[in-house]
Amino acid sequence: MSHSRFRNLEVLARVPSAPVKPVPLLFVHGAFTGAWCWDEHFLPFFAAAGYASYAVSLSGHGGSRGRDRLDQLSIADYVADVTEVAAQLPAPPILIGHSMGGFVVQKYLEQHDAAGAVLMCTVPPQGLMSAALNVMFSRPTLFQDINSLMGGGRVALETLREALFAQPISVDDLTRFYRWSQPESHRAIWDMSMFDLPRPSRVRDVPLLVLGAEHDHLMPVSTARMTAASYGVEAEIFTGMGHGLMLEHDWRKVAERLRRWFDEIAGIGTQEERKA
Repeated sequence: MSHSRFRNLEVLARVPSAPVKPVPLLFVHGAFTGAWCWDEHFLPFFAAAGYASYAVSLSGHGGSRGRDRLDQLSIADYVADVTEVAAQLPAPPILIGHSMGGFVVQKYLEQHDAAGAVLMCTVPPQGLMSAALNVMFSRPTLFQDINSLMGGGRVALETLREALFAQPISVDDLTRFYRWSQPESHRAIWDMSMFDLPRPSRVRDVPLLVLGAEHDHLMPVSTARMTAASYGVEAEIFTGMGHGLMLEHDWRKVAERLRRWFDEIAGIGTQEERKA
């Protein structure tokens, strides 16, 4: 399932046999994770809906190159990864970025066109500072544990639950996700804080969907609305859900909303379905 044509980048792919809808999907993960977070539910779901679906593990993540130099990697390096993969897809993709991945998508769109873009629980174009301060004061233990994870330390399972989930999750699933989590590049974090912020005026005018989660402790609703306002759209907030929208118990609600939006971009579906 990891395509060899992408060389030393891990790209998980789920491609329907036929017919394939005309727009491929490219999913970009957030900090501390890899392409695996999309393959749990979203890649199989969208392949079954007829979309060629790809998820890249950014350099230093998952099975991709650069694990030995993670801390040297920048947001520009991550953008280069997305550019490399997108160029090899059969058509310009719809990009779906989660958290840090949403930030990477914004930076990608400063230089490249896309069929559309989804920013899920994204770091806003204003950067990480406001969200980090919010976590530091509202949930100081979570803030400390995230800093520990940044440096390669291990944290309690409960930290992962608090960071990603507002809905029930089994201990077995939580343990798997914990095992697959990893440190993040300090350089990339600084880029998202102040050194390489997106400039909305330079971001290509593509169809854009901004999603947030009611109980997101890392990127609260206010940041989703900040992002949406920066690009002249309205944020859609999923009630009762946490930061890990693609892994939550109600992930299918998010996936169905995305499917309708993708179909609209691809020119598929009835007018009633598009309005749903």
